[in-house]
Amino acid sequence: MRKDLFGGNGQVLVWNLLQGKAAPPFTAVLSCELAESGRVGRHVQEEFDEIVVGLTGYGEIRVDGKAQAFGPGAVAYLPLGSTLELVNEATDQPLRYLIIKAAGEAKDSP
Repeated sequence: MRKDLFGGNGQVLVWNLLQGKAAPPFTAVLSCELAESGRVGRHVQEEFDEIVVGLTGYGEIRVDGKAQAFGPGAVAYLPLGSTLELVNEATDQPLRYLIIKAAGEAKDSP
């Protein structure tokens, strides 16, 4: 359980579905549940490219500040360096989603 993730509010339950097992090119598959009226604050994808897939509930996802509806079947791609925010707009149910992390291209050194 994580609380007020990235300056957001509410709790997020997170399960690592790979449980530390290797599954290249994926580094993690996380099942997440954002509490009713919860929010995951804006943060930068610093380590891996990610795909976020909506499972149940409804809300809004913001990628690089651009908002779109988020719910069952919605998919958002977050390349390295992009920002993400999630909002659960429901007051009576959690927002469930998957985060799939994959190793991205190595960044060039400055």
